[in-house]
Formats: sequence, C-alpha cells, structure tokens
Amino acid sequence: MLTTKKKQTIIKKAQIHDKDTGSSDVQIMMLTTRIDDLSKHLKKHKKDNHSRRGLIKMVADRRKHLKFLERNDKTRHDALVKKIKE
Repeated sequence: MLTTKKKQTIIKKAQIHDKDTGSSDVQIMMLTTRIDDLSKHLKKHKKDNHSRRGLIKMVADRRKHLKFLERNDKTRHDALVKKIKE
C-alpha cells in the first residue's frame, strides 16, 4: 500500500504540470510502484491468489495506459519508459 508521502513523490516525479495528478504518466508510475510492491509480497506469499488477481488487473491496466500514451504522444511514452527503468 502506498503512503501519502510516497504518492506525492511519485506524482512530482511524473507530473506534466504543477497541478497534474491524473494524467496517464502519473497513473502509469503509480501502477508501476504498486505492481513492484505487490510482486515483492507475492514472492514471500506464493499462495495468495487474491492478491495475484489484483496484480494481473493492475498489469493489464498499466498496459492499456501505455498503449494509449504510445498512440497519442510517442515522445512522452518513450521518456516515461526511461523513467520507469531507472
């Protein structure tokens, strides 16, 4: 689970303008962070199928956002992918 401070740092890292909290960039970064946390949880708790289902839904949602961003703004998409891999 993401704390408020962690969310704010993620938003500041990915936002396009000062009041941006819901753009695709921010949503993708939030989902990526949650996916990473949940992946760590599932390595420890291998039989937690309810959380695994949530992870699969988040991965699918992130993939949809990335496809949308790639179709509409390829340069932002490429920059975001570089940020994610850091």
